[in-house]
Formats: sequence, C-alpha cells, structure tokens
Amino acid sequence: MRIAVLGGDGFVGWPTALHLSNLGHEIHIVDNLSRRWIDTELGVQSLTPMDSIQERCRIWQQETGRKIHFHLLNLATEYERLKQWLADLRPDAVIHFAEQRAAPYSMKTDRHKVYTVNNNTNATHNLLAALVETGIDAHLVHLGTMGVYGYSSVGAPIPEGYLDIEIDTPSGKKGQQILYPTKPGSVYHMTKSLDQILFQFYAQNDGLRITDLHQGIVWGTHTDQTRRHEQLINRFDYDGDYGTVLNRFLIQAAIGYPLTVHGTGGQTRAFIHIQDSVRCIELALNDAPEAGERVRIFNQMTETHRVRDLAELIGKLTGAEVAYLPNPRKEAEENDLIVKNDQFLALGLQPITLADGLLTEVVEVAKKYAHRIDRSRVPAVSAWTKDIAKRVEHDPEGKRLRSVS
Repeated sequence: MRIAVLGGDGFVGWPTALHLSNLGHEIHIVDNLSRRWIDTELGVQSLTPMDSIQERCRIWQQETGRKIHFHLLNLATEYERLKQWLADLRPDAVIHFAEQRAAPYSMKTDRHKVYTVNNNTNATHNLLAALVETGIDAHLVHLGTMGVYGYSSVGAPIPEGYLDIEIDTPSGKKGQQILYPTKPGSVYHMTKSLDQILFQFYAQNDGLRITDLHQGIVWGTHTDQTRRHEQLINRFDYDGDYGTVLNRFLIQAAIGYPLTVHGTGGQTRAFIHIQDSVRCIELALNDAPEAGERVRIFNQMTETHRVRDLAELIGKLTGAEVAYLPNPRKEAEENDLIVKNDQFLALGLQPITLADGLLTEVVEVAKKYAHRIDRSRVPAVSAWTKDIAKRVEHDPEGKRLRSVS
C-alpha cells in the first residue's frame, strides 16, 4: 500500500513509519516538525539524541534499501497544499498522528489552549474535507486516546466506542447504540473528543472509511526497527509536559530522582508498549471498514495500573524513593478503569505486558543518556486551574536556595 503517515516525526509516528516500511509499504511522512519547535520553546530535548527527519530517513534507506519520503506540510494552516498533495499522491491509507499530544502542554496557558484547539481540530477537519474533495477512497486511521472517556469509576467495562442504551418512546422502550459519552479531562482530550464527532459526520455524510484508535499511555523505548541503527532511535520525553508517567518513573529511577506521584496516586490508567502500538496500527490498517460503515473504534491498550502501584513496582526494582506531591491536574483522586479490547485480541494481537526485562531496558537507555537530562525540567508543573497552580511543587528534590533570615 501507499501510506501517508501524518505526524510521522513524532513519538509514535516514527516507529510506525519504520514498521510499515519494513513490511514493504510505500511510506510518505508528512510533518510540520512542530514537536521539535516545542522542544525549543520548553527548553528541553529528547532524552535520546535525534537526527533530522531527513537524516533518519536516509539511515533507514541505507540499512534496509527501503525509501521513506518526507514532506514538510502544516495540515492545520495549509489546506490548499494538503489538498493538492493528496490529489497528486492518492494514498491507499492515511494514518493521522498530526496533533499536539500532551495534556499538560494544552493546559499551560490560554495561548497553549488556543494553539492545541487550532492545530488539532483544524488539522483533522482539513484532512477530512480534502479527502472528500479529492475523491480519494483512502482508509483513514486516527490515533485517538482513552482519555476521551474520562477517568471516573462507572463500575462497568468501557466498550469500544459505542454504548447500548434504551430510550423511552410512546410505544415503549427502544434499543439504540450511541457513541460512548465523552468526559475529556484537558483541552487536548477535548480536541480528541471533537475529532470523534467530525469522523462520525464525514463517515455518514460522505462515506469516508475511518478507524479511530483510542490508545492508552505508551511506554518503552525500542521497536524491532529502531534497534537496527543508533540513529533510528525513537524520541524519548522525560519532562513534566510530554513525558508519559511510566517512562518518567523509569528515568527518575535511573538518575536518582524521586518518583513523583501526584495526589494519592490512585489514578488508574491504560497502558500499551510502543511495539504493541505499531502492531495495532498494522492490524487496524488490514481490517478497514467498507464505505458507508460507521466509524470503527478500537480501544488500543493492553493493561491498566494505578499510578502508585507503578511507582511501588519501579521503586522495588530500582531502589528509588517515592515522593507524593500535590496534583497539578483537576481529576478524581481515585478511579477504577475497566476497558474492553476484544477487537485487537480477535485480530491476533499478543500483548506485551509490564516485565522486568523491558523495564530494565528503559532504565539502561536512561542511564546511557543521563548526561542529556535537565533535572529542572523533570517536575510536572503545568496546572489545570489558577487555584491549583498555587500549590504545585516546583522543587521535588528540595534543592532550591532558601532564606535563613
């Protein structure tokens, strides 16, 4: 297949592009490189050293003989260019990662909120409109998030996208399926909820073939393809805005930093290893809906864990101390999370679950590149409200100079 990977320079986009190229597909990465500019804005860098996207693609071709094409394009602001590019390329499938992906970053300031909505929502809608206008019958696979469901305890498994309900009518109760109600916990999660509505409309109105993957938190470093050469290594975020919780714990353990648990640590989250993430995208690509079908929704996760349980696990594995800090997020202190992921299991996914070997691998990567870590960027300090911001802990290590007068 000829596949366009939108946002293919990112944390999940890059290993996905390599994985699909390795399977023999013709891969075209489209990216505006905004994630690299955000690193500059935040004054932080990936733990792992990253070459330019052009150099990464060159190394991949050198190692495998397979070419990955790169196109510099901003989906959110360059609609006419996007439409012409699609008309020229005519891909068989489009994988959409091209959205600002961090909840904390989306809540930093009003400017970050506006940027996240403009970037994410416009990128998605521009893509959908361009697919309709060009008449391209491409399977669109979108990387969404489990966070659209919110993190509250409902006491029942969260289904894959659709909820069976009964409504009262004059002639009695009638069954119906609706989109599972969203309860986004950040502006970022809100944009993913808006994506769902856009997908439903364009599927029913224009017959677009769409799969929406509600993904859990990704952890891990390598896939089979990124191991092939040091310059193919994936980006690895550790800072308080972009670092995912399990990866952050493992990095903190590697550099002797307290494992920062916010609030009670009773938040339950869904997780998936990076290797499983790219495998799920492959499986979804091969199970495309027909034109006229409703949006196909998968829960892309393999296991759930409480944050404090993860911290205790990493603490026992590495000897790291656990620090309980005020929570910068506005969320329930405790929640359960029961999630169905039957569709991927039925398609043949054999999940990678938390194992000492893989956890140790991440710690070893963190130790190798520990000299690149700026400890001042480790704390999570982006607060959900101005009131919460007043109690955020900026100095978990207690190293700030203090007055003695």
